[in-house]
Amino acid sequence: MKQDVAQDNTNSYPKKSIPPYMKAISGSLGGIMEASCLQPIDVIKTRLQLDRSGNYKGILHCGATISRTEGVRALWKGLTPFATHLTLKYSLRMGSNAVLQSAFKDPETGKVSGHGRFLSGFGAGVLEAVIIVTPFEVVKIRLQQQRGLSPELLKYKGPVNCARMIIREEGFCGLWAGVAPTVMRNGTNQSAMFTAKNAFDVLLWKKDEGDGRVLQPWQSMISGFLAGTAGPICTGPFDVVKTRLMAQSREGGGVLKYKGMIHAIRTIYAEEGLLALWKGLLPRLMRIPPGQAIMWGVADQIIGLYERRYLQLSTL
Repeated sequence: MKQDVAQDNTNSYPKKSIPPYMKAISGSLGGIMEASCLQPIDVIKTRLQLDRSGNYKGILHCGATISRTEGVRALWKGLTPFATHLTLKYSLRMGSNAVLQSAFKDPETGKVSGHGRFLSGFGAGVLEAVIIVTPFEVVKIRLQQQRGLSPELLKYKGPVNCARMIIREEGFCGLWAGVAPTVMRNGTNQSAMFTAKNAFDVLLWKKDEGDGRVLQPWQSMISGFLAGTAGPICTGPFDVVKTRLMAQSREGGGVLKYKGMIHAIRTIYAEEGLLALWKGLLPRLMRIPPGQAIMWGVADQIIGLYERRYLQLSTL
């Protein structure tokens, strides 16, 4: 009888959750792995989005052209800011999402509702866009759009030099060019991604957070891949506009072509047509879903290890 009462009391308590710092650590390690594997696809995506004259005929042609004219290493241009930005971004994303979800948890069951998970993801996306993503992507895109083999002929000599030149020529706010479409893109992406990832885990593998079960890496990768497919399609125009705004500079006191997010959308539509707003979609689909698969494959193993060693032991 006492054991039954004790068991009932244990079940009445909400499940202990994984602390935000563990989510942040798992995300940062997943980000390092993703950046190392998928940087060439990101370089190709950026070149396609900036190609207004049709120099590249597609993904393969773009990659082959870069390799032939600039060397294979050019496909990893901007890797340092990209890897750093992914590590910090995923750390902030996973940690802030965990903090925000705690505000939407049911005090009795400890569960998070669907709308709570959606809003937490959107908030995490907005935070990462403003604090980390925008300045790092401005530097990354400026480095990636440079063409040529000789370092002496390149305007930007590296990430730090690039950031300094942007601040000197355009002011500190130059590092936040394109912040509005970045906020819209990342907020929408993360709200959809966190909601979908949890749904696929439950639907495919009957996995609930905090239940002590650790998904196999391939299971996490399938859920992450599927969760990462919707965002790029929905947010394609924001990504193209973000790239165009970040790539333009006031070098030589010139006038900026795009005045802001809405003006950029209208200008691109008028000059290049509706489909131009989804330029680079295929390489985004080649990068983001696999990237989410890699990130979650690493992150879920770390989180699962913590669940087994600490959360389950604390309930014994």
